[in-house]
Order: sequence, then structure tokens, then C-alpha cells
Amino acid sequence: MAFTAKDVMALREVTGVGMMDCKKALTETGGDMDKAIAYLREHGLAAAQKKAGRITAEGVAYADVFDGVGVVVEVNSETDFVAKNEMFTDFVKLIAQVSAKNAPADIEALMACNYPGSDKTVTEQLQEMILVIGENISVRRFARYPDGFNVPYVHAGGKIGVVVNLDTDGISDMDAVTELGKDIAMQIAAMRPLYLDASSVAAGELEKEKEIQLNKALEENKAKNLPEEKSRQIAENMVKGRINKFYEEVCLLNQPFVKENKTTVEKHLQQTAKSLGGKITVKGFTRFEKGEGIEKRQDDFAEEVANMVK
Repeated sequence: MAFTAKDVMALREVTGVGMMDCKKALTETGGDMDKAIAYLREHGLAAAQKKAGRITAEGVAYADVFDGVGVVVEVNSETDFVAKNEMFTDFVKLIAQVSAKNAPADIEALMACNYPGSDKTVTEQLQEMILVIGENISVRRFARYPDGFNVPYVHAGGKIGVVVNLDTDGISDMDAVTELGKDIAMQIAAMRPLYLDASSVAAGELEKEKEIQLNKALEENKAKNLPEEKSRQIAENMVKGRINKFYEEVCLLNQPFVKENKTTVEKHLQQTAKSLGGKITVKGFTRFEKGEGIEKRQDDFAEEVANMVK
């Protein structure tokens, strides 16, 4: 069966696959459109594997709550353009749903889960997405909170996703709790706390910070020509104050509240809970920022253009 350029265009519109791949599919299947679509689907894994080495530093961080389960996920793409694609954003939201409802132990378990509305696994659906969109896509990470009261927050259209996990006691106004949770989530998005409170800081991290601040204080004291013992005593007292400052920077509850920096997040939490006639505790939180920790590809635009016209 012969085929025309219009057939190639039609196949491309249906599948989103490149022109040359569409032409090859029609050639291999004798111009049969249905068989050509099947051919491209069957070769989706090969296409995905070719793209698997490409860096995915763009994408979306997304947070939501499903039947009370809070979840935040990060799904990456190669370009910000694809991250704004409706097909991609729908995929991200369904990944969040799968994470919440299936309670996978890790990414590998998540990828083996059934993809909603189909007989495919998440991995198989991902491979089809890569084939259709034409970019490498990766499901990087997720976190879920099955218990308590969860408040999600998505900043800047998916640049940052946050889930705050709260425990409430004796409070009936859950709209007010949601508003409080949103404020705390925005605090987390803006101020990047690493820990919940001072007791959550890893012992090794704390000792490392104390050592840094002690050495810094000792160095500052050299200019004062103090006796060694006196210098060390003063330095150790300086370290105590600086560790409190360290807690203010890295611990959520110790941070100045962004909406009222004369009070801390912890005090604002206590005041709000008191006004609502009960108790509210932050049990945990997760903040994902898209692409954080991923070394982005540095493209040479002039070289790329030169290669296109060769």
C-alpha cells in the first residue's frame, strides 16, 4: 500500500513523533496507518532508551492531597517547554495520585504500579510519553504522609512543591487550620528549612557546625591578644549564640515567621492554636524544588545551529 506526504503528516499529528520516524513506520507497514501507529508504540522502548541519557533538570514539583493522604512528587523533563505541556502536567498529577493511593515503598515500586485508566504500568506509560513528546522524562522522587492533616502548596506553577503534615487536637475550624498550613508551606518554600526543630538536626551536622564556628571565633580572638585559655572560653560562649542563629536558619520552628518576623513560626503556631481553642503540631514537611541538585546541561547554541545546517 502506497502512502503520501499527507499520510506522514497525519501520522505525526496522531502520535507526535518526528517526521522521519513516521515515514519509516509507514514504509515498514506498507502505508497502513493503524499498523504504523502500532509500530511506533512497539518501538517506544527503543526510543526511550536512546533518550535515557539526556539530562532532565526541568519539569514540575507538584503537591496534593488524595483522600487525606498528602503527597509531593517531582517529575523531570529536558526542557521547560515540555514541562508546560498539558499532557505532561496531567501525567504528573496522576503520578501524585498513584503515589498517594498505592503507598509504594520507593521509586522502583511506584514505577511498577498500575497507571490510572489503563492496563499499563507507570513505566510503560512513561515510555509512551517519551515516544510521543520526544524528550527524556523521569520520575525522580516522591514523599507521602498517610496520617494527620495535610496541606499542599505549589509555588510558581511547579517550581516548588510542599506538603505540611499537621496534628490537630480539639479544633473544629479546619478552614483556619488549612490557612495556617498554607502559611507554613509558603514559609518552607521561601526559607528552605532543612529540619523541623533543633532536636531534629543530625548530631554529625551539629558537631560540624560547632567546630566551624569555634575555629572562626578563635581566629577572630587572635587580634585581641588574649591568653589562650581566655580566648577559648570566650570563643565557646560565642559559639552558643551562633548555634542559636544556625537553628534560626535551618529549623522551621525556629525561623522568624515570614508574615511577622518579630515572632517565630513556633510561637505563631501556638498563638493560632490557642485562638482556635486547641493544639496544633507540625509533625513533618517535605519541600521539593524542581531540578535541585541536578547539573544542568550547558548547550553551545552556535555549535547546535552549525550542526543543524551541515
